[in-house]
Amino acid sequence: MANYSIKDLEHLSGIKAHTLRIWEQRYNLINPKRTDTNIRYYDQDDLKLVLNISLLKDNGYKISKIAQMEKTELHDEVLKVSERATSFADQIYGLTLSMIDLDEARFEKIIATNTLKIGFERTMLNIIYPFLNKIGIMWLTDSINPAQEHFISNLIRQKVIAAIDGQYNDHELLENSKKYMLFLPEGDLHELSLLFANYLIQARKNKVVYLGQNMPFFDLRAAHIVYEPDFLLTVITSKPKDSSAAEYLAMLSEQFPNTQILVSGSQVIGEDLDLPENVMTISNPNQLVSFVEEQNKVSV
Repeated sequence: MANYSIKDLEHLSGIKAHTLRIWEQRYNLINPKRTDTNIRYYDQDDLKLVLNISLLKDNGYKISKIAQMEKTELHDEVLKVSERATSFADQIYGLTLSMIDLDEARFEKIIATNTLKIGFERTMLNIIYPFLNKIGIMWLTDSINPAQEHFISNLIRQKVIAAIDGQYNDHELLENSKKYMLFLPEGDLHELSLLFANYLIQARKNKVVYLGQNMPFFDLRAAHIVYEPDFLLTVITSKPKDSSAAEYLAMLSEQFPNTQILVSGSQVIGEDLDLPENVMTISNPNQLVSFVEEQNKVSV
């Protein structure tokens, strides 16, 4: 089971460390454990408790009332709030708890309810993507273990794939549809962002060849010759094999000089790289949507 510092709890819950310490002293809400060397830490139950408290506070509950609740009462109140929650932050809290508890039923309910209310795309943009950013913070602070991360990522992956499958029946292609080829560099397995990009592009009636993860450069070149895409799109999350991100993008640019190359991912965004003329960074899904829709206008 993971251990957390008070700063970890602050980052994950949004509640200031100073406030958490006051709650410890005034209400005895959470009780830190101590290592053999007398260093304070918190466990996974403490994290869940703080997340639940944060959810109730954000929905108007007073901390003095929360402090008086028995464990079962607190749990019941959180479920009631989750049932009627309307803010995106509440939904993200719910997904975080479903990941920690490996609770697929809660995940399914949150996604199904929001997809029905606001549609799949807005659910992804306003709930899933901020949640994935939160997972990134939790991963960096060792707040979740690989099983929890794999559990939630695979559930999200299944939803995106199902939504992509639906595109084949729901949309006719534009007469002069642009052709996109999507792939991850060799050795890169972080596929969720690329899958969602596939969905966004297809939803706007464009042609997509999806090569997926771990694509060797030689095979990418062969596929490019056959398909002749207007755009290559990749996400570089891990350092490319045998090169830096900048070197890899320079190689792409040199190999495919007449193709617009779109690139995203943590190895590129915010890194102030000197990019070739035919390489463009895509910082987030909304920017990708704007780009694709602008290209569609040009095509008409």
